[in-house]
Amino acid sequence: MASRYLVAGASGMLGRDLVSALDGRRVTALGRSELDVTDAAAVAAAVAGHDVVFNAAAYTRVDDAETHEADAYAVNAVGAENLASAAAAIGARMVQVSTDYVFDGSATAPYAEDSELHPISAYGRTKAAGERMVRAAHPAGSYIVRTAWLYGEHGPNFAKTMLALAAQRETWSVVTDQVGQPTWSRDLAAKLVELVDTDAPAGIYHGTSSGQTNWYTFARAVLEQAGLDPDRITETDSSGFVRPAPRPAYSVLGHAGWERSGLAPIRHWREGLSSAFVQGAFR
Repeated sequence: MASRYLVAGASGMLGRDLVSALDGRRVTALGRSELDVTDAAAVAAAVAGHDVVFNAAAYTRVDDAETHEADAYAVNAVGAENLASAAAAIGARMVQVSTDYVFDGSATAPYAEDSELHPISAYGRTKAAGERMVRAAHPAGSYIVRTAWLYGEHGPNFAKTMLALAAQRETWSVVTDQVGQPTWSRDLAAKLVELVDTDAPAGIYHGTSSGQTNWYTFARAVLEQAGLDPDRITETDSSGFVRPAPRPAYSVLGHAGWERSGLAPIRHWREGLSSAFVQGAFR
């Protein structure tokens, strides 16, 4: 019998791309209004009968989490644990989506999958707790996949913001002192499905694009792809954009986990961005 898949958080940017990546399969897609992941009984009932559980549900309002950490913890930690425990109880595999925010951003070389967690924000603390709780609840059948700088067709994201600014302003500034790996949500969704399709070993993987850049260069690349003048964007640094939650200055994640499993990491970020435009992600 064909596997049955549950996607929690199916109404979000990644969740919607996951559902698309699973097209043609037996999929139960549940958004926040259909499944409260903080309700253990509801989660157990939803997970029943499934073979693979993807958790794309998350409290992602990074700045709001600084003053609502309990709310973020309920979704990002307790919710993740509920899904992992329910999956473990029936022998289903679990894919938990995590984040670069579990690190402090002080590194100068890509973070390895086994690097020590050291979050510097409430959001990061709750996602780090979620990782630990998933691994404790379902060590043999769970995948922790950290991603970063995610953009795509559905929901707000940096690439969309740059295009919106281009329609509203002649010039604006973007920071150069934060480094990471822009990752198209559709590329990540395909990689998550590949992970379970190939029966890769349980453990931690980094679901970010290959290569690295800063926000300024990424913003210029977005405008270039849109046929707009990238010189409309000027350089600045983070000192002019103080926000409630501190951001990791260095969010480059290493991809050795894929290599150990015989799988290729996600393609270069510029290739992903080009495909996103070609396939109409920003229409």
